[in-house]
Amino acid sequence: MLKNHLGFNFYFALLFIVQLFTESDTLTDLFLFPQIHYFTKPLIAFSLFALLVYHTNLKGRFSKRIAAGLLFGLAGDIFLMFEDCFMYGLLSFLLGHIMYISAFFLDYKINTSINKDHAKNAVLGFGFFIILFCGGLWPYLGEMKIPVIIYAIAISAMGIMAFKRFGRVNSLSYKLIAVGAILFVLSDAFLAINRFAYSFKLSGWIIMATYMAAQYLITFGTMERRIKNKIEET
Repeated sequence: MLKNHLGFNFYFALLFIVQLFTESDTLTDLFLFPQIHYFTKPLIAFSLFALLVYHTNLKGRFSKRIAAGLLFGLAGDIFLMFEDCFMYGLLSFLLGHIMYISAFFLDYKINTSINKDHAKNAVLGFGFFIILFCGGLWPYLGEMKIPVIIYAIAISAMGIMAFKRFGRVNSLSYKLIAVGAILFVLSDAFLAINRFAYSFKLSGWIIMATYMAAQYLITFGTMERRIKNKIEET
């Protein structure tokens, strides 16, 4: 996987580092220039979208839906750079997760009867996350209670559907997207905690690192996707 995309991976690693630097005013002043994040942050989802289009030509519904999710992520990244556009950013990422859910469902419906225990474990795990996440943030959410609950359900559903691909696609694609989904959930959880409850040190680095890794893994999991048992693209 890495060998086949050396040029892009070098570029994305550089973008990854630069974006993390922008989360520190000190590092930005030393090595970069002010406001560079307005340029680098949108490049995260856009570059992955461009790679996906180049690699797949958006053949098949799965690739198209992941591409749409990346575009909604791009819109969300832009909106979240402006404090008064937070709700628009939240809505954009919500729509992005819905696109990811619909893509992962394509693999799940190939054979809904296999690996039911695996699917149940995913539901229990992410169900516990919703309870813990919403319960912990509830006193701090104010008028944002309903939007945050809806969003928490959406990201958990995205994680569940990522795990429900088990046994239906090749191992590499499954693992890349499953880990990407977990990192996406963690990134959103850290973002919510930092915004609504407790602003902690290095929060920006943790949020961005997990987010960039999540989008990268989901994109590459899409490019590496192969249906098991010679079942054609759905």
